Amino acid sequence: MIDQKTFKSMVLLACLSITLFSCKKDKTPQTETGSVKAWETLIDGDSFASYSNFEAKWNYNYPWGTDHNGSARMVGSATNHNQISLSGSEMTITATRLASSPGNSTANGFTNVAIWYNSGACYAKQQVLINDQFPSYTISGDFAVPTSRGTWPAFWITGVNSWPPESDIMEFKGSATNWQNTYDGGWENKLTNVANAGSYHNYKCWYNKINATDVECHYYIDNTWVARHVMSNSVNKPMWLIINMQMERDSGSPGPNGNTLYRIKNVYMGRDRAF
Repeated sequence: MIDQKTFKSMVLLACLSITLFSCKKDKTPQTETGSVKAWETLIDGDSFASYSNFEAKWNYNYPWGTDHNGSARMVGSATNHNQISLSGSEMTITATRLASSPGNSTANGFTNVAIWYNSGACYAKQQVLINDQFPSYTISGDFAVPTSRGTWPAFWITGVNSWPPESDIMEFKGSATNWQNTYDGGWENKLTNVANAGSYHNYKCWYNKINATDVECHYYIDNTWVARHVMSNSVNKPMWLIINMQMERDSGSPGPNGNTLYRIKNVYMGRDRAF
């Protein structure tokens, strides 16, 4: 039998437990306007686990074609993996020196640049769009890059419908210096020497909407914060995420003979969704 005093104590404890549970349950994440926020993973390391995974998340070459601002032509498709290949959840881009030039770049503004390499590029099917609904993005990846003269590996976002905006999360131009750049009509640049850049390092940027038009870009290397830039007039402007290896031009010339390798893994894109 439970005496009256013990019974009252049990009832009091039960009521207290219910109250605490109710308080805990009500504390959901809120935005400044009071709406719930949730984090979405859009791309992760599994996208390089197989060609079917890759082709579900990525397209071959540049969004605008095979050529751009250097002496490499991007070559890649579901049936041609000579320049962009997968193995063990790692992607390798190979730049191959050609015996003769097949002609000049076909990209607007760069038709005077002769092609001397086949190389590789890909861009995410998921666009980056920073706005009220998606106010923050994190984009990162692990990269082992060549740093010899004439090599130009990059990991960047750029406008779908216009240029600017552009944000370079990782860019090496023929040396061991990483360029993290933001372009919104004027350039902001952060240059960092990376020891053993040919081994894997992590490069990341956190993008955050700070007002109706502007986005702050926080750049990191190996999870260490290195710079904050402001990318003006970039809200509500869709952007492509691109991985590529150009050659020569800004990275110097002549570039290397034979094959040059650029290795990539653990590429990630995630965003806040405000409901």
